[in-house]
Amino acid sequence: MEYVYGALLLHAAGKEIDEDKLKKLLSEAGVSPDEARLKALVSSLKEVNIEDVIKNASVAAVAAAPAKTESAPKKEEPKAEEKQEANDEDAMAGLSSLFG
Repeated sequence: MEYVYGALLLHAAGKEIDEDKLKKLLSEAGVSPDEARLKALVSSLKEVNIEDVIKNASVAAVAAAPAKTESAPKKEEPKAEEKQEANDEDAMAGLSSLFG
């Protein structure tokens, strides 16, 4: 993750993202950079417009945030056993979405 953060920091500073600058930045931050990871990241970012990615990511984050709704009047609480079953079903639905 620190490699990506370093690349974003260089981008924010208006610097070109290359292996030497990223290696220097990571070294100064106390990270021992791996040459293969540096090369892989820099080469994968060559054709990427970082501004567009950041813009699209922020739009996706806003779209994913749940909208606030007015709270409806409270209904009578279901029994504890019914709550447990609902929680178990919700947990299973969440797991199935992770594993397809």
